[in-house]
Amino acid sequence: MFSRERKTPLAEWWWTVDRGLLGAFLLLLGVGVVLSFAASPAVAEAHDWGTWYFVIRQIAFAVLGGMLMIAVSVLPHRLIRVLAIAMLAGSLVLLLATLQFGEEIKGARRWLSLFGYSFQPSEAVKPAFAVVAAWLFSEWMVRRDMPGWQIATVLLAVIVAMLLRQPDVGQTALVVFTWGVLLFLSGISWWVIFGLAAIGLGGAYGAYLFFPHVTERIDAFLNQADSGVYQVEKAIGSILEGGWLGRGPGEAITKRYLPDAHADYVFSAAAGEFGILFCLLLVALIGFVALRSLRGAVQQNDLFARMAVAALASQFGMQSAINLMVNVNLIPPKGMTLPFVSYGGTSMLAVAVGMGMMLGLMRKRPEEQIATGLPAYRSALGQPT
Repeated sequence: MFSRERKTPLAEWWWTVDRGLLGAFLLLLGVGVVLSFAASPAVAEAHDWGTWYFVIRQIAFAVLGGMLMIAVSVLPHRLIRVLAIAMLAGSLVLLLATLQFGEEIKGARRWLSLFGYSFQPSEAVKPAFAVVAAWLFSEWMVRRDMPGWQIATVLLAVIVAMLLRQPDVGQTALVVFTWGVLLFLSGISWWVIFGLAAIGLGGAYGAYLFFPHVTERIDAFLNQADSGVYQVEKAIGSILEGGWLGRGPGEAITKRYLPDAHADYVFSAAAGEFGILFCLLLVALIGFVALRSLRGAVQQNDLFARMAVAALASQFGMQSAINLMVNVNLIPPKGMTLPFVSYGGTSMLAVAVGMGMMLGLMRKRPEEQIATGLPAYRSALGQPT
């Protein structure tokens, strides 16, 4: 079935996909399932949903996400672009619908319910925008008469406006970061980059001034000696309780009082159960994914693939970093899942599609090693070809 001599689609996929990266993704999915057994029963029981409510759903989403990731990784570059465009268009429509019909929870409208299922459209926007914006930037780098980066910037403005209306500052920052990575890779002037960085700092200060929940979280973070943050206290307490080796599966106490122990704070819950050494291995696995993906981006000769893989890899790494920094109290609390590990159906499926796109773009396709890709990229940067 996987023989090199047999030219079946499955065999061709197996011998051209990055199997190390694929294995790391599947391992992360497995870790998420294992941690759901440790972190989610207490949360489910607190809501009277049954002990294994989140565990069953985590397993279902992990299986579906793995299948979806593999299915997307089979697609050629052209169909990945088409999928990203369709996904982005659909997500923008759903974001608009969320602002009108979404359920308001704690002053924010981020979730939309259809046919009895709730989902967060902003999760699907992130990988779709990364790929579409990468395509637009790469077209502009090859053909300067093509207003690629301008169109990508307009798309960014539309997405940011919708996300801030919810409001969702965390997802907004991640989308802006993705656009910034592509802008940097496009070889734009450093003066423009510094100017945009100053605008970004101004935007962050504006979020602090005009969004009360942002103000509250930052003030509480900066004044923890006077008024501790409950989530932070319990998260740090869970890490300290576990020590180096953890208390053992099901034995941690603090995680039972940790809000969102199965989702945003699954890392802290894991520390209580399995210890700091386990968490360091998890961080190493995430680092392996980010670094191997970025190395794969550098190795791409096709300009679009290079830009898209770099954007998706950076997005995965930054989202993971935000979650981990919140868990260890390096930044104010922010609802950001740990990719493939935290509970969250929408997030897991969206990340699965994004990583499937990345695997598909990184596949070794001799017929797609276009000679114009790398020279055009170097020419855009003013380098010799």
